[in-house]
Amino acid sequence: MNTFTHNVVVVTGASEGIGRALCEALAPQRPKLVLSARNAERLESLADTCRQAGAEVLVVPGDLTRPGDCHHLVDAAMERFGRLDTLVANAGRTMWARVDEIEDPAIVRDVMELNFFSLVTLTMAALPHLKAAHGRIVPVASIAGLTGVPSRSVYCASKHAVIGFFDSLRIELADTGVTITTICPDFVVTQIHRRALDGHGRPLGETPMQESKIMTAEECAALMIPAMAKRQRLLITSWRGKLGRFLKIVAPGAIDRIAAKAIAERK
Repeated sequence: MNTFTHNVVVVTGASEGIGRALCEALAPQRPKLVLSARNAERLESLADTCRQAGAEVLVVPGDLTRPGDCHHLVDAAMERFGRLDTLVANAGRTMWARVDEIEDPAIVRDVMELNFFSLVTLTMAALPHLKAAHGRIVPVASIAGLTGVPSRSVYCASKHAVIGFFDSLRIELADTGVTITTICPDFVVTQIHRRALDGHGRPLGETPMQESKIMTAEECAALMIPAMAKRQRLLITSWRGKLGRFLKIVAPGAIDRIAAKAIAERK
C-alpha cells in the first residue's frame, strides 16, 4: 500500500541520518515532502533525489530552536500544499558525558531546547492543521527515552520528556482523529554521534560507536514507514530495547547492568 501518496509530510532533521533515509524511502510513494534542517545545501541535494524518485518537494531551511522558524515551517507547508497530513519530528542532537564531567548547565539547556522544546513548539503550531486532516504525528525519541543510559544522562532526559509529552498528547487527541506514533530507535549509524557534545559543550569530532555493529539509518527508516502507515502507537527498533522496557519494570537492577555493558562495548 502506498499510504503516503499525495500525503503532505513534514520531516525535520531531514538533511542526514534517519530523516534523510526516511525521505528517500518515502519518495517512491509520491508524497508531498516538506524538508527542514539547518543545512540548506544538504536539503537541496536530498530534494533532488526525492524528486527523481517521484515526490513533490518543498525545502524550508531553519533552526527549530527559534520558535519563529517552527511557525515559518508550518506556514510554508500550508501556503504551498494547503494541508498538513504527517509531522515527523526528528531533529535532535546528542551528548556523551557523565554528569560530573559537565562544566556548564547551559549545555543541558541547549540539548533540551532542540530535542524537546522545539518539538513542542512545532507540534503546537502544526496541531490545528493536523486536526483538520486527521493526521499523524511521528516524534522520533529513542530507547534511551525508556530507561537510563550512562554517559547519556542529558540525552536520556530529553527523550524521556519527548515520550512523556506525546503520551499525554495522544490521550488528549483521542477523539480528533490525530494519531501519534512514537519511534524509539536503538543506536543508529548517523552523523549525530560525531557531533555529540562532550562535557565542555564541544563536538566529539568522531563517533564513539562501533558502527559495524549497529543499525543503519536506512534499516531504521524501513521499520518506521509501516509503523507510521498503520498508525502504530510505539515502534522500538531492537529486541534489546523491547527487553529493556520489560526489565525496567520487573528487574530494574538488571537493566542498569545491561545499559552499562552496552555503552562499555561500544567504546
